[in-house]
Amino acid sequence: MKSPANPENESQRMTSLRESGILDAGEPARFERLTRLARRLFTVPIAMVSLVDDESLVFKSCDGLRYASMPRDISFCGHVILSETPLIVNNALEDDRFADNPLVVGEPHIRFYAGYPLRLPDGAMVGSFCLLDRETRTFSAEDELLLRDLASIVEDEFQSISEATTDSLTGLFNRRGFEHLANFAIASAHRRAEPLTLGWIDLDKFKQINDRYGHSEGDIALREMARLLVKTFRDTDLLVRHGGDEFGILFSDTDESGAWIAMQHLQEEANAFNLSSGKPWKLAFSWGVIEFNHGDITDLPGWLRAADKRMYAMKQQHQNHRA
Repeated sequence: MKSPANPENESQRMTSLRESGILDAGEPARFERLTRLARRLFTVPIAMVSLVDDESLVFKSCDGLRYASMPRDISFCGHVILSETPLIVNNALEDDRFADNPLVVGEPHIRFYAGYPLRLPDGAMVGSFCLLDRETRTFSAEDELLLRDLASIVEDEFQSISEATTDSLTGLFNRRGFEHLANFAIASAHRRAEPLTLGWIDLDKFKQINDRYGHSEGDIALREMARLLVKTFRDTDLLVRHGGDEFGILFSDTDESGAWIAMQHLQEEANAFNLSSGKPWKLAFSWGVIEFNHGDITDLPGWLRAADKRMYAMKQQHQNHRA
């Protein structure tokens, strides 16, 4: 058996998958209707929409089997994401990659497999729309086109999920997207015994920008703040516009002191922007950072309140200094 290799861009691919929100979001019935349709169209006993996570497959729909997940290292779908073309296996017993695979020699006794790669809106290859049969069979060019059309519908659903978790003004994650991903990050950090730190930001005197220069300039200020966040922090850090002029950064595998240094760098970037922007207003903000402590902090709302409290303490200092 040949276990699927990791794509060269595995780290970036996994970041895109987790930040997309599709691991947890999306109406299951929409995917289930498509796999039921695929079973009828192709006369196969099994049709699935799978996502390739770091160690396992996550099924958005698994029609014909009762799997909730499957180890990635024995999966056929793990091979699909290595190419932009569909993977067609007419007889798994005659394919060196799969002949002694547990899914071939044991349940569900796969003989035929056809998987079309699924992409996110940013192009990341994240899974497969696949058909399985316990009998060998052929797959025509017309069949491939039909499977591609079904995969395109799934990708449209991915697009909808992505839009539902993205702030339209800044392109950062919105509150809904953040909550999905933050809960996932907390569980993952606990499992991996890695630090996870939240940075919380509130713009200073943002109301004055809106009142004095108009809401269009206020929108520009929000977009510029988002641009600085993207420029300053890593691709693996989760960036969110939580609402109004509140922003957050979820620093993966970073303790509180490391996050503090990163926030100071953001302050330097904002200072540089203010010197060169030519705007009559300045980007100024207050912030706080707090590491997630699995003993003292029990949930996401409590973590947000603690971060907001630290941010507010800095805002009070800024106001007192100006006074």
